[in-house]
Amino acid sequence: MGSTASGRNGTWRNWGGTVAARPAREVTPASVEELAAAVRGAAEDGLTVKAVGSGHSFTSIAATDGVLIRPQLLTGIRDIDRDNMTVTVEAGTPLKRLNLALAREGLSLTNMGDIMEQTVSGATSTGTHGTGRESASIAAQIRGLELVTADGGVLRCSAEENPDVFAAARIGLGALGVVTAITFAVEPVFLLTAREEPMPFDQVLAEFDALWAENEHFEFYWFPHTGSTNTKRNNRSAGPERPVSPVRGWIDDELLSNGVFQVAQWVGRAAPASVPTIARVSSRALSARTYTDIPYKVFTSPRRVRFVEMEYCVPRAAVTEVLRELRTVIERSGLRISFPVEVRTAPADDITLSTASGRESAYIAVHMFRGTPYHAYFTAAERVFTAHEGRPHWGKVHTRDAEYFAEVYPRFGEFTALRDRLDPDRLFRNDYLRRVLGP
Repeated sequence: MGSTASGRNGTWRNWGGTVAARPAREVTPASVEELAAAVRGAAEDGLTVKAVGSGHSFTSIAATDGVLIRPQLLTGIRDIDRDNMTVTVEAGTPLKRLNLALAREGLSLTNMGDIMEQTVSGATSTGTHGTGRESASIAAQIRGLELVTADGGVLRCSAEENPDVFAAARIGLGALGVVTAITFAVEPVFLLTAREEPMPFDQVLAEFDALWAENEHFEFYWFPHTGSTNTKRNNRSAGPERPVSPVRGWIDDELLSNGVFQVAQWVGRAAPASVPTIARVSSRALSARTYTDIPYKVFTSPRRVRFVEMEYCVPRAAVTEVLRELRTVIERSGLRISFPVEVRTAPADDITLSTASGRESAYIAVHMFRGTPYHAYFTAAERVFTAHEGRPHWGKVHTRDAEYFAEVYPRFGEFTALRDRLDPDRLFRNDYLRRVLGP
């Protein structure tokens, strides 16, 4: 995939293959000054502006027919502050590079998602998250932000400086400006012990509250058409390090999770009737394992099988009910679902448009193999999620609009008022933002 999604004949495409756009021009600034000049130039020419990361969003959140800003030269660590335990990185830095650089310095983020191809600004601006009982999304670990605003100025914000902007801009959807640098809270690198094991779906639902309460990071994958799940518990460990052996790692993470899984997806796409059988085999393929390693090696894994995804965040108290309803919908629909459903949690946070804003949350993600029709499944799932005041991930497929968001986000008006102040002429608009934030 490389550092950014593909472009042919001036066409930009996202990783999932769901979005294509033809910008009027592309800019790859080598400094904040150059980026600010590009923003001012776009305004003078009457063009809109969008920065794009690695194209990992399934929505058209980064699509533009105006000026497309590619941040791949704005990468690297600006500053490590060991007194305050923060690291400041340029916005275009891929999470993978940040994780490796921090590990070399004996440091780590507290929590992260399961993919690290994204840029730090793309991941945080869309609310990317992992799973955690107390530790929240990547954006919730931000201590400071620098962004170029619509007037071409550079604005810095933190809990102390421009706190109203800081409350919103940590998950800013690209609507408030172009993020140029992010300061993250970090901590001394630590070890996590991961325990992965199969567990019956009904048992996971019955014991969900206990599994959540007893583990720092709990998640599971449920295979539709089966009563099987794969659970994963990550907890801090005193050691010693016991990484997955290279051979076992290759078999589990490459052969089974990417190679065989890819073939299974091809077979399922060609012969949908075979999907329930494939699901049963897939759910049994990964056996239990326990290993201990540094955080990014435990939290993240390679994802080479291309897919399309919808993910909703529901109140944590509702998650088992939502999953039971989703199972019923799938059973009654005649749909053939070859990709597991992923379930994670997050504590409440204080970011204006964070999916976990102000409420303890659980995430339910549904996927379909790229190239298979996903609308019927996603529409059915979305009906279940929205009945529980679900909030969709900003970077994944959904059909919600500003009217809906004003109902499920108590601070929605706070965000749109700040946008009116920072970008009154809508320099950073696109069709997606018009839909989700209003005209």
